[in-house]
Amino acid sequence: MMLSALLHVALPLTLCALLTCCRVFDEVAVDLSYDHYAERRVDHFPGFLAMPCNCLVNLLYALTGLYWLLRHTDVREPEQGRYLRQVFAFMSILYAPVQWARLAVLRRAPAVLDQWVTLPIFAWVLVWIGFIERGPRGWHARHAAALELLSVLSYGLALLHTRGFELALGGHVLMAVFKGLRVQITHGDERTRRYLLLAVLSCCGFVVLKLLDLELAQYRLFQRLTGHFWSKVCDALQIHFSMCFLTELTARTRSSKTGSQRD
Repeated sequence: MMLSALLHVALPLTLCALLTCCRVFDEVAVDLSYDHYAERRVDHFPGFLAMPCNCLVNLLYALTGLYWLLRHTDVREPEQGRYLRQVFAFMSILYAPVQWARLAVLRRAPAVLDQWVTLPIFAWVLVWIGFIERGPRGWHARHAAALELLSVLSYGLALLHTRGFELALGGHVLMAVFKGLRVQITHGDERTRRYLLLAVLSCCGFVVLKLLDLELAQYRLFQRLTGHFWSKVCDALQIHFSMCFLTELTARTRSSKTGSQRD
């Protein structure tokens, strides 16, 4: 199952990577200058460490993904739930080199890919919530495939408007928060409420710190470890707490349905 989850992440990612080299994305608004970042480039360092802190922080995505990939399986976790967790974990692991490549070369293709793959990662939260709400019998792989395809295609907004990507990403974030709140009300408890709150706060930290990267650099606290650096820490935490929330709800709903069937 783990190999299947890896292939289901790696193959679409490879296809998207190849498509980013097409001239159709030449008009997409992306930042291709180190001036966009508050951390200063270190000229005598190699390209993959040009901005040491902002580059190395991407290891958090890989470490977070590995933690959840190798995590001891809960006996209450259904087979489909394990697959959903593994896909999410691989998404986090493979997002690390995408982010790193963008900073290392500052070229259009990796910058476009960095934006693009963000959308299906958020969409996977919606896929997982759909599984929690429908249960193993009511959920089908075609639901996940359709939702992920829709998410990938939504990047087309970036071709239509300079703020198209932000619009698509904002829609994904709002839908994830809305669905998260709904499934929390229906199936959650105090523990999952705490995970959801931490995930949402981490998401807010990711957005705000990234947008204010240059402005925050005037303060000593954000001069070496900049707003962009801390935004990535928040992003990794967002993935972690989302996994905490979703795995716990998956186990809870599985246990409750099993108990109902026995009664």
